[in-house]
Amino acid sequence: MLQKPEAMIFDLDGTLFQTETIVLEAFRLTYAHLAEEDLYHGEVPADQDILGCLGMLLEHIWERLMPGTPAEVRARADELMMYYENQLLERGDGKLYPAVVETLRALKAQGIRLFVGSNGQEDYVRDVTRHMGIDSLFESLYSAGEYQTATKVDLVHKLLTNHQIQSAWMVGDRSSDIEAGNKNSITAIGCDYAGFRKSGELEGADAIITSFEELLTLLPA
Repeated sequence: MLQKPEAMIFDLDGTLFQTETIVLEAFRLTYAHLAEEDLYHGEVPADQDILGCLGMLLEHIWERLMPGTPAEVRARADELMMYYENQLLERGDGKLYPAVVETLRALKAQGIRLFVGSNGQEDYVRDVTRHMGIDSLFESLYSAGEYQTATKVDLVHKLLTNHQIQSAWMVGDRSSDIEAGNKNSITAIGCDYAGFRKSGELEGADAIITSFEELLTLLPA
């Protein structure tokens, strides 16, 4: 039986936000722009290869998708990805998973403090939560881009320490989220609905949900 936590920390991509609704197009536009600037002429990776990188630090994504490219090319790719992601959000693209808003409101109504803990860039995390209309539901947004953390474990540790949180649930869809929960001695909830995780990725989770609203059923009555 899980205990009601003081706080819940949510991964963003694949947990709250259906990342594929903007990221695949943003990658295609980024690769095209790099080619126009004569910086990179490699093929755009397959959708599944892109989606398989979600949840990783951006520098590690480029290492996998554009191996051997100079640091300045990767830095330019960072800029272009953030630009195009914001443009797509401004255009009205992007979707949350079903029942995210209603579930977050219900959790907050129960007095649970809500946070985002993402390996994404600071502007991306802020832009997505703002455009999706959920930014006001969170006490704070933590991103690897802002805090320069090397792992999700480090990011979550910093969040717990800064906000003096004694009990929490880490909710996410990747192995890094489960590891962040386990190594910080908090409850790890695996999300199994994004559709692009690897087999066995949620091993070690204290519970697994197949829809976001199932979070509410895990709380004690």
